[in-house]
Amino acid sequence: MKVLIADDEDVARRRLVRLLSQWSDITVCGECQTGEEVLRAVAETHVDLILLDIQMPGLTGLDAKALLPGRGPRVIFCTAHAEHAVRAFDVGAVDYLLKPIEPERLRKALDRAIEGLSALGPRAAEASPLSRLALSTRQGIVLIPPEDVTHAVVEGELVRVHTAAAKHLTELSLQELADRLPRGVFERVHRRALVNLAHVGRLEPNEVGGFIAHMTGGQTVEVSRAAARELRRRLGLRRAAGDEPLEG
Repeated sequence: MKVLIADDEDVARRRLVRLLSQWSDITVCGECQTGEEVLRAVAETHVDLILLDIQMPGLTGLDAKALLPGRGPRVIFCTAHAEHAVRAFDVGAVDYLLKPIEPERLRKALDRAIEGLSALGPRAAEASPLSRLALSTRQGIVLIPPEDVTHAVVEGELVRVHTAAAKHLTELSLQELADRLPRGVFERVHRRALVNLAHVGRLEPNEVGGFIAHMTGGQTVEVSRAAARELRRRLGLRRAAGDEPLEG
C-alpha cells in the first residue's frame, strides 16, 4: 500500500516515516507540509492512503479531504486535537489517531485501510446481475442486490440496511458497508448514514448548512454540512444551503 504523509511538523513526519518503515507491505510515496501539496501529490501520483494532519497552513486537513476526488485515496487523520473527530468521520475518514502516534494503534488503522482497499478490488463484478451484497445478520447471511439498498443508518452498535422491501440489522460497520458498495452511487452523507443517490427524491436544506435527504420510500436521512458541500459540487449546484429544496 502506497502511503502519503502530510504534516507541517518535520518531527511528526519523521516519526511516521520511522514507524512505517518497519512494515514491508507499506511504501511511503511522498511527504507534504500543506493541504495544497496533498492535492497536487494526489493528482500527480498514485496514492492509496494519506496520513493527514488537521492543523496545517492554508487548507486544513479536513478541507483537503473534502476536496479529494470521490475515488481518491483513503485518509487516516493524525492529529493532536481530539475535538475534530466527529467532523473527520463525517467526511469519511478511515480512522482518527491522536499524537503521539503509537505503533500498535497505527498498525490497526493501516489494517483497516487495507481491508477497505481489498474490498474495492472485485467491484467490476458488481455490474453482473448475479452480484449480491452479503449481510451478516442475527438471522444468518442475507444476500441483497446492491441496487436494492436505498440507505443504511447506524442504530446503536449495529447498522440497519434499508431496501424498498425490507430492513436488515447487520454487524458490518457503516464503513465496511460503504467499501462493499459502488462508489459514486452510494455516498457516506453522515458519520451515521449512507445513501444510494438513485433513491434520493429530494434534498431539503436545513438550518445547519446540511440537507435532509427525502428517500423515494418516504424515509428521511440527515446529510452533514461537509457531505452537503460535496453533493452540491458533484451535482453542479452553486446555491447556498439555505436556498429552496432541490427536486430530484
